Amino acid sequence: MQTGSARAGAADDTRRRILDGALEALGRDPDAGMGEIASAVGVVRRTVYGYFPTRADLVRTLARQAVDEIAAVLSEINASAGSPERVWVDFLARLWPLAHRYRVLVALRRGEYGHEIHALLEPVDQSLADLVQRGQDAEVFGRHLPAPVLSQIAFSAVFAVADSSLPDALIGADAATVTSLLVLGVPDARARALAEGHA
Repeated sequence: MQTGSARAGAADDTRRRILDGALEALGRDPDAGMGEIASAVGVVRRTVYGYFPTRADLVRTLARQAVDEIAAVLSEINASAGSPERVWVDFLARLWPLAHRYRVLVALRRGEYGHEIHALLEPVDQSLADLVQRGQDAEVFGRHLPAPVLSQIAFSAVFAVADSSLPDALIGADAATVTSLLVLGVPDARARALAEGHA
């Protein structure tokens, strides 16, 4: 007979498996339904509904989880005293595994859950805009767009690279970093040096 703590542990494990399975299923098809998510986890649909009464609840939980992880990385990196371009590169180095994991949120952000996901991401968006503004003030990032817009495009570029179907051996974290730095207006040679840790 399971104790209360054992049951709670098993429930937490199942919940984590459902979230991981949802990321996998939605990564293949952003329109995947609860049945496909249940199949990815290896449980029946009733089990998924037991933890997440609606698909919206499941997507909202995934978005909160992603935002919490991304915000924690950004907060830690922002606390450093480095230059804005170095902070950006360090952030992307830590972000890359999360970008690959949560790349489906970019597609979901454009869909029916866009408003909710956008609201959840607002603190991250603001922190990135502040960082890019610092870079513009220091004249290491371009001024071709306002900081809030430029930061969003550079950040989105990372997820676009993560969502690419090319093998990681051909396109990966360095490519994402260089691409986002180019979007920010960093010259090509400088962007490559920063991505390779030579700057």
